[in-house]
Amino acid sequence: MNDGYLNALGVACSLGIGKRAVAEALFAGAGDGLRPEAGWIPGHAPPMGAVRTPLPDIPAPLSATRDNRCNRLALAAALEIEADLRDAIARYGEERIGVVIGTSTGGIEEATSGLADWRRNGTWPDHYRYAHQELAGTAEFLAEWLGLCGPRYAISTACTAGARALVSAQRLLRAGVCDAVLCGGVDTLARLPLNGFHALEAMDGERCRPFSAQRRGINIGEAAALFLMTRERGPVQLLGVGASSDAYHMSSPDPNGLGAVAAMRAALVDARLEPAQIDYLNLHGTATEHNDRMESRAVAEVFPQGVPCSSTKSLTGHTLAAAGALEAAFCWLSLTDARTARRLPPATTHGEADPELPALTFAGVGEALAPGHPVRLMSNSFAFGGNNASLILGDAS
Repeated sequence: MNDGYLNALGVACSLGIGKRAVAEALFAGAGDGLRPEAGWIPGHAPPMGAVRTPLPDIPAPLSATRDNRCNRLALAAALEIEADLRDAIARYGEERIGVVIGTSTGGIEEATSGLADWRRNGTWPDHYRYAHQELAGTAEFLAEWLGLCGPRYAISTACTAGARALVSAQRLLRAGVCDAVLCGGVDTLARLPLNGFHALEAMDGERCRPFSAQRRGINIGEAAALFLMTRERGPVQLLGVGASSDAYHMSSPDPNGLGAVAAMRAALVDARLEPAQIDYLNLHGTATEHNDRMESRAVAEVFPQGVPCSSTKSLTGHTLAAAGALEAAFCWLSLTDARTARRLPPATTHGEADPELPALTFAGVGEALAPGHPVRLMSNSFAFGGNNASLILGDAS
């Protein structure tokens, strides 16, 4: 069914704000998006993928209730495609456009700060708003900013949330509930998840090294990636989606990768494609011991012939709920890259390959897809709780 075209993309991450800046750094494998950040974890300053460009202000009157970094980051991405969004409103009407946003933190940093003030002083600070900690807050904010009356809600399935938001948006279109959906993911740096991952001993004190024998854990970043999805033919199509649940462990994946294999194969079936027809795979690739081991096994099973692949988390950090949407955005940038024939996001892993893992075919800096045939790219996301998602993006048919 041709009912999931990704007509517009707005993106902001540690590589830059806007498609042009992000693409330039991404395809060059630029490594300065991850820098040591003090002040978040007592006594530690691990590399983080912070967005260092000033973010836009929340416009009045929404600034009185919706002003937090998560919403400002989402606004930075949305402003890039505001003209497309306004055109969609004029075409379809406010009630026919939905908003689906994947997030795991929302405005929890501002809420945490307010709670700390309350514990110290016994009173809530003027800036505290309970709505900051509501996961649907960013979807509500974007709908209010645009004046939309359609469905608006959040997906919060940890690190698959951004990808699952695209899946949900496609279902709204297929069901006839919406004619267009603003969908994607956003998460910001916040003390709660940063200290949580630190307590799990899952963070690397240096730049992360996915699939390397020296991998020691993740770097965390922040990002927003928002798509306008419609049934109208656009530059990129969401060809297939697949989802599964391991039901194995709260924080560790099934070591045999059964859920990951199921998600990838479901996406291939949905897209009516064979594994050999996939031209590139964006790996979840967190640089943790168990995830990379599981994913390499799963990829080797689904793609025994090999497939060019990379983990871009060594460039941006793991952007948590935004990761699935951000890495789908990287595939979108490859598909629409006109400068040098569809460059691929490169693997920038530092260190020796892990001999205990199945060998993968990593894309190098400057590597591009051969012209002359339809291109299909897959993106994997795997989350705590065994929640798995795979997306396939490709040339519009």
